[in-house]
Amino acid sequence: MENNNRHFVPKNKKNENMLALKVKTESKGLGAIKTLVVLLLIMSQIAVLILTYTYFARAFQWYFSLSILLSMIACVHVLSSEYHGQAKATWISFLMISFGFGYIIYFLSDKRVLFSKSKKKINKIQRATYDLQTQNNIENINSTSVKSTCKYLYNSGKFVSHFDTKMKYFSSGAALFDSIIEDLRNADSFVFIEYFIISDGVLFTRILDILKEKARAGVDVRIIYDDMGSHSTMKLKTKKDIISSGIKLQSFNRLVPVFNIALNLRDHRKIVCIDGKIAYTGGANLADEYINEKRMHGYWKDEGIRIEGPAVDNLTIAFLNQWQFVTDKAIEYNDYIGLAKSYKNISVCVPYVSGPHYNYSIAQNMYANQIANAEEKLYIMSPYFIPDETITNLIINKARAGVDVRIILPDIADKKFVYIVSRNNAEKLMSHGVKLYTMTSSFVHSKVVLTETSTIIGSINMDLRSFNQQFESAVFTDDSAVIQDVEKDFEYTFDRCTEITKNNSRRKKLSFRILAGLFNIISPFM
Repeated sequence: MENNNRHFVPKNKKNENMLALKVKTESKGLGAIKTLVVLLLIMSQIAVLILTYTYFARAFQWYFSLSILLSMIACVHVLSSEYHGQAKATWISFLMISFGFGYIIYFLSDKRVLFSKSKKKINKIQRATYDLQTQNNIENINSTSVKSTCKYLYNSGKFVSHFDTKMKYFSSGAALFDSIIEDLRNADSFVFIEYFIISDGVLFTRILDILKEKARAGVDVRIIYDDMGSHSTMKLKTKKDIISSGIKLQSFNRLVPVFNIALNLRDHRKIVCIDGKIAYTGGANLADEYINEKRMHGYWKDEGIRIEGPAVDNLTIAFLNQWQFVTDKAIEYNDYIGLAKSYKNISVCVPYVSGPHYNYSIAQNMYANQIANAEEKLYIMSPYFIPDETITNLIINKARAGVDVRIILPDIADKKFVYIVSRNNAEKLMSHGVKLYTMTSSFVHSKVVLTETSTIIGSINMDLRSFNQQFESAVFTDDSAVIQDVEKDFEYTFDRCTEITKNNSRRKKLSFRILAGLFNIISPFM
């Protein structure tokens, strides 16, 4: 594997001269004001709700009794729901504390209430494209675990397994985007881009200049950005410039000042599709910090994967599904798939996506399957570590069974309260034989899970938001070259980490355990 870990930190020990510089993103001030206004308006709606309850409770004695009854009904609904145990405990506690009005917030927060229409719409779009691809023969796959995973992906979302696709793993955002830029220069038909964060800066300027040139040449260029992820990073002037240059631009789930659970459902995918022949996904967003052009939290560690061949169709269809959802415009999918040539590769490649519109969490189940199938090694790299009981117990069981289980977390936090919960969750596993590492003077943003037989590379964090509330993208593969490159990346990163032991554990401090316990109460919503 080529060394594409640019600007890496010194080996084993902290670089005292490296400063974790927090750089303000362009237009962040305007974005912060917008965020504040939205939050204030939402809080005002909640305040009105509380005041209305108080008024009715004082004016009508029967309303107090009705509130208790409705709160009890809400508690029963929580207990019979598909929420995992921790989320159920959180909701029950909230309903007991705020029994007068909490049930209203609970039912407004139920995806089946305010997300049901959108869910039906997305599922209808997806079902209409299920027959575009036919599952390839997977019976010749030697590994039983790989074969069963391929079956799961096809039965869950019609994600086709491919054996004719080239893949390349990138262990840094800089190397990833260098490759993306080179491929964009050669685009001649269409370019589809979908990111959670698109930020004004050096990287996006380089890419946008190429996209403008391609649009002028008649290339179909389309961009989807998440409105919450990009609201403080991309100027209105930039958006107007993009549209005026002939590029089609769409936001996902507009940020509006209304209390609605749908505001929490974000497009966290990172997808680039070029001419139906090449595609990328991974952890890196389209912003300068992901290539270390800006140092937000020390060195920024990220990853990505390039695929070339028929498997590109999986991500092309996923992008077009999302485009059709946000635009309400019909698409002739056959114009954009079946364009890639086949390569000699017996390894499986399955690009897939997940989202809250499914009745089950594909993202979570894929990680659970990957962990359950580990027999020799299980390496996890994630910026956040807030799994549910299922994932936690699987990891513990693997460590107790003698599997070499290692987890890499950041050394520098981007969200301190989330980091406290993540460190606490991971450190608790150490007593079961799990090895924990933090990358020195760095923020680890990579989302990779590796076993001896396969790997998952993508945008999916090891947390409940990625599992239940966000639209995500990833690639599952048993390609030996990719596995080797991923393993080299882990080994290279281990050498630049501090191993957490009893001596340097943060759980030694009572104050840390208290904070972690308090933050853990709301961890299902982090």
